Amino acid sequence: MATALPSALPAASLVVIDPNGHRARAPLDPLPFQIGRQPENNLIIRDSRVSRTHARIVAEGGEYWLEDCGSRHGTYVNGQRVKRHMLRNSDKIEFGAQDSYQLIFALEGAELKRLMEQMAAPEKAAGPGVGANLGKLRAILDLARTVQSSLSVDDVLASVVDTALAITGAERGFLMLRAGAGLETRIARHKRGHHLNETDLRVPRAVIRRALEHRRELLYMNFDPMAGDEARPQSSVVDLELRSVICVPLVRIRTGQGEATSVLSTGGETVGVLYMDSRLAAADLTGGNRELLQTLAIEASTVLENARLLVEERTKQTMEEELRLARTIQRSLLPGKLPAAGWLLAAGSSLASHQVGGDYFDVTPVHADCWSAVVADVSGKGVSSALLASLLQGALITGTDHPGSMGRRMARLNRFLIDRTGGEKYATVFYCLLTESGRLSYVNAAHCPPLVVHPDGTLMELDATGMPVGLLEAAEFTVAEQQLTAGDRLIIYTDGVTEAQNGAAEFFGKKRLLEIVKAHATESCTAIHDAIQEGVAGFTEGVAQSDDITLVVLEFCGSTADH
Repeated sequence: MATALPSALPAASLVVIDPNGHRARAPLDPLPFQIGRQPENNLIIRDSRVSRTHARIVAEGGEYWLEDCGSRHGTYVNGQRVKRHMLRNSDKIEFGAQDSYQLIFALEGAELKRLMEQMAAPEKAAGPGVGANLGKLRAILDLARTVQSSLSVDDVLASVVDTALAITGAERGFLMLRAGAGLETRIARHKRGHHLNETDLRVPRAVIRRALEHRRELLYMNFDPMAGDEARPQSSVVDLELRSVICVPLVRIRTGQGEATSVLSTGGETVGVLYMDSRLAAADLTGGNRELLQTLAIEASTVLENARLLVEERTKQTMEEELRLARTIQRSLLPGKLPAAGWLLAAGSSLASHQVGGDYFDVTPVHADCWSAVVADVSGKGVSSALLASLLQGALITGTDHPGSMGRRMARLNRFLIDRTGGEKYATVFYCLLTESGRLSYVNAAHCPPLVVHPDGTLMELDATGMPVGLLEAAEFTVAEQQLTAGDRLIIYTDGVTEAQNGAAEFFGKKRLLEIVKAHATESCTAIHDAIQEGVAGFTEGVAQSDDITLVVLEFCGSTADH
């Protein structure tokens, strides 16, 4: 049962890095926090090699613990396989596949606190000069890592400004972003570490904006308070009694895969400016500080780009949540209970290749002496196919025990779909009626030929009797019949079964399906269903599939009068 975070436990998050290098943040709330492939997890990993419930994070003794949940490929922390591991800040969590997702465990504020302590250390330990500068460079590199696992964009931007002040010795720093034709203050900091008000910036923004628009490189001005007015380049600035002004444009960053980034060079691609000034002493841009500051500006630009990508990711997550709800609704439309006693038994399943699928099946009693079964496969994937599958279910859910009406019903459905989709969406359908006497009446609208399996292992296919519904307006749907005897099984499947692929891009194929069916011909419908499922799963070995996999097995036991 999930609970709220204990009050003594520090807040933490997982930085989720997908195989393309994109990052998103997942707060660890509530606990236990489950991680896996199935939609019920708190963090869903879209990788078929990840187990349904792969691992979980729990709180114990004021610490976070990672526990493997019996996963197939294992759970790794910093490259070591673990069953149970106490998490420390920046621990890297993986799932047994090098090209899969990675998670970074991050305690809120821990990296920034350590960074600011380190920023102060070089000044005290090494004093001015090369040693202090090397210490600052190490702080810059640490800041870059903090950027990659940050919990709060504003916190990291504040640390960027603090680092810039520490490098230059300036007193005040303002990070401003473009807002229309002007500039808007995002961060305002004093060198002592406290926040400033936006109104503390007295320099006309027009001056800063001109610097931003006319040059991309760093702008540095030192003013001599003893100089005459003719030596003052900007009297409106000097009137504010400033000794130094530094403007560092923030350029637009385009992120690539992994760690690759590129800087767009045109002046119009600047997104803001890092402005610093000093009143008491001149800022220091000697001894490599200029280069450090420009490197820092690139890191700030990266933060801003990551923030933009994060907004996109959150929008994507919202859509995924809606798709997860749609998946839940769609699954609820599948039969919750199949016949498990009487003259007809059934087993069935449908596994969507995406959040929502275009396959659908149903097994419905028409009356005591007649059952109806339907399996449909809508062309294409995604939400549109799922909606059409639901429409088919609504059209065929009301059963009829008159075989002659089956063809007319399919013809009406065909015309309805063409009117609504213009032939752009169609579906293959196998629709049948089975009576207690063993009479099987069916329409096969270009669906994979179902298999009739006799107890002696012989097979018969039920070929197509018509075109797909929704494809051609003049299509006709012939009703065919077949007599079943006690012990016969009917296997209905979609092409996702035979076209399932393994890592070598090989198809499961009809031959393997027939071999499994023959080997289990005398077993129950459930045993045959499970054997086919296990055969497909063993063949694909967890490789993500491009098509839905739907399978229904009917077992005709014969009239109760025969028992």
